[in-house]
Amino acid sequence: MTKDVEVAEKGSFSGKDYVEPPPVPLVDPHELTKWSFYRAVIAEFIATLLFLYITVLTVIGYKRQTDLDADGGDQCGGVGILGIAWAFGGMIFVLVYCTAGISGGHINPAVTFGLFLARKVSLIRALMYMVAQCLGAICGVGLVKAFQQPYYKRYGGGANELADGYSKGTGLAAEIIGTFVLVYTVFSATDPKRNARDSHVPVLAPLPIGFAVFMVHLATIPITGTGINPARSLGAAVIYNQDKAWDDHWLFWVGPFIGAAIAAFYHQFILRAGAVKALGSFRSNA
Repeated sequence: MTKDVEVAEKGSFSGKDYVEPPPVPLVDPHELTKWSFYRAVIAEFIATLLFLYITVLTVIGYKRQTDLDADGGDQCGGVGILGIAWAFGGMIFVLVYCTAGISGGHINPAVTFGLFLARKVSLIRALMYMVAQCLGAICGVGLVKAFQQPYYKRYGGGANELADGYSKGTGLAAEIIGTFVLVYTVFSATDPKRNARDSHVPVLAPLPIGFAVFMVHLATIPITGTGINPARSLGAAVIYNQDKAWDDHWLFWVGPFIGAAIAAFYHQFILRAGAVKALGSFRSNA
């Protein structure tokens, strides 16, 4: 069985069986001269547009099918919360699979922020990705409104809102923990050390990431409608543009960014760095 490290005669470490990418520069102006950079930004824009189009359309369709005041409305009809969660998780699975080799498949400013803190993307790339994601989300919801004009505002436009009966603290905690689960899964699924250790087991990174989104939606749809993606929340709020959508909108930025920061710190500085130090101390003493 391969080992993470080989021990030399004097207790030093060498011969890793995986390649750890070096931290990217904080600011890399050379990226602006490469077509691959702009191709990645375009991929993030289109992916987020498609993500919002399919998911918000699903939400509005479900509300229309279960509206008892509408013709043909059935309280037990529609896809239900389970179906909505599958729409979000399934689209993330599909879109991350399609764009991972081009842009990394972020499709979420919180994911981009977490990877930036871990020095896996530069500041320029992170900012451009976030702008592209937000614009893509706005355009995606704009398409939904265009195709569902009779029902769009009637059924809330798919906007994230803090549900009645929940405090702002509860909503913020739900967004922090939900985003932590997502970003922690992203780090774990794309960890080069894990991929080397489990090379005999094919691990498709988009699959656990999509499942993480699915599970978080099941838990938090009744609380906040599940943001965990500031672009998703912004796109719906901009197009819907009603007071209730903006009243607690800060929750859907502050919560995800805090959750992403905690996940980046936990994975990079506790799991990864802490594990290496503990292994080195144990073998040195031995």
